[in-house]
Amino acid sequence: MKRILFFTFYMLSAVCCLLAPSVSAAMQPMPSPIPSPMHPIIEDFPELTTPLELLVLFTLLGILPALLIMTTSFLRIVIVLSLLRHALGTPAVPPTQVILALSFFLTLFVMSPVVDIIYTEAYLPYINREVGVGDALSAAAAPLKEFMLRQVREEDLALFLEISQAERPATPMDLPLRVVIPAFAISELRTAFEIGFLIFLPFLIIDMVVASVLLSMGMIMLPPVMISLPFKLLLFVLVDGWGLLIGSLVKGFQ
Repeated sequence: MKRILFFTFYMLSAVCCLLAPSVSAAMQPMPSPIPSPMHPIIEDFPELTTPLELLVLFTLLGILPALLIMTTSFLRIVIVLSLLRHALGTPAVPPTQVILALSFFLTLFVMSPVVDIIYTEAYLPYINREVGVGDALSAAAAPLKEFMLRQVREEDLALFLEISQAERPATPMDLPLRVVIPAFAISELRTAFEIGFLIFLPFLIIDMVVASVLLSMGMIMLPPVMISLPFKLLLFVLVDGWGLLIGSLVKGFQ
């Protein structure tokens, strides 16, 4: 249960950053000392005692949502679900909050084996003061890098390896994260767009058929989207579209 909460805390922060990008601009910050509820968090990191180390910790927590979005299955899932919404012709249904929430829980399901390894081999030893910060970060990066390397395309890895002008390592696991993370991100974008193209095809055919029928009947003023929407929804429900799509997305990471 703790490992699920451990991953949920950071993913919820990422989702909140996506849902409310303008909230911080509307709020007026008030200077105040570190509140007492933050003390348990600081106690979990016994080596971070100086103000500079705490500043580094809070800075890393600030960019952690972006890192989690770019290094997990969240990127592919949220883009595919967004493309599905546009393919159906309902750009506001399901709402953005539902898309993000569904993407979050699917990401939690897909990444649970990786989270278990990070929690067992990196987080617990560090909290028990068995390893230092560097060793804990290295132990946490290894399963995450292995997950990304299973999904990344070799062409994308070669591209960023060439751009970075780094030497070609003996094994892919020896690649630095500064090469693996952007390569994984553009690989996920490519895969998501390929899936989106396949999703668009049947709905595009329905739109073309409906538009041709309306044109042949002389009903030029009637928007084809209004007529094709019920047929697209009916087709998606009849073929169990949600089950097929979600099942394919999850199985694609296994």
